[in-house]
Amino acid sequence: MSAAPAAPPAESAERSYPAPELGLLLVPPKARTGWRVVPARVVAMCTVELQKLRHDRTELYTRAIQPALWLLIFGETFTRLKAIPTGGTPYLDYLAPGIIAQSAMFIAIFYGIMIIWERDSGVLTKLLVTPTPRAALVTGKAFAAGVKAVIQAAVVVVLAAVLGVGMTANPLRLLGVAVAVVLGSAFFSCLSMTIAGIVLTRDRLMGIGQAITMPLFFGSNALYPVDLMPGWLQAVSRANPLSYQVDALRGLLIGTPSHLALDFGVLALATVAGITAASALLGRLAR
Repeated sequence: MSAAPAAPPAESAERSYPAPELGLLLVPPKARTGWRVVPARVVAMCTVELQKLRHDRTELYTRAIQPALWLLIFGETFTRLKAIPTGGTPYLDYLAPGIIAQSAMFIAIFYGIMIIWERDSGVLTKLLVTPTPRAALVTGKAFAAGVKAVIQAAVVVVLAAVLGVGMTANPLRLLGVAVAVVLGSAFFSCLSMTIAGIVLTRDRLMGIGQAITMPLFFGSNALYPVDLMPGWLQAVSRANPLSYQVDALRGLLIGTPSHLALDFGVLALATVAGITAASALLGRLAR
């Protein structure tokens, strides 16, 4: 009767199975499938965009100057003049949410310049040949603009608090503020990318961006109540997504009467429409 075969040495058995910490180096991770693909690609694109802040933070510092000047000069002056009726709310308190929306819009409205630069450098063409859906590319960039705007909004909130503006400290309300800022910035960045897909050059986009930012700002309720506007401008304000963003921020931060369900609904629909339009024109930009 023959003896049973000897068991393989423990050392060789250990070599046949890689250590857990080396597993990802030897075995590729399982590919995401189904509904998980698009969210993963959106997060990846957003992360790539935000990585740029690690190398150059001057954009955030320089963009903080303009809202600071609005609050310090315009806000303080008109508070003393009492020229704009705000229903018993101090004008500086009334103005601060509008300046948050303004600074977020100014960050996002020129976002198309970056995508034109990516086209010129060949990056956009490489992104479009990957399996990533175009909507995921646009959404990632849009929400990266929103995160940058939230950082800018935090700077304005701190400055407004130093100036004595009475803002809420409720965490849920501040979370709502962040959501409103992200949605508004996502829409305006998609608007910029849509314009980029139409005009195709940085010079034209710069001209159009400068031409529409002030009308969007002054045609909203950021500086004064809608009731003070002439009839035609009130109609413009009601069609302006910035007005709904300001209304939401004002209601959340200082507790003025607002229509939060309508405001967030309009911002969400505008963002979806912006992503759809920018995605449709992304291929034209890359030709």
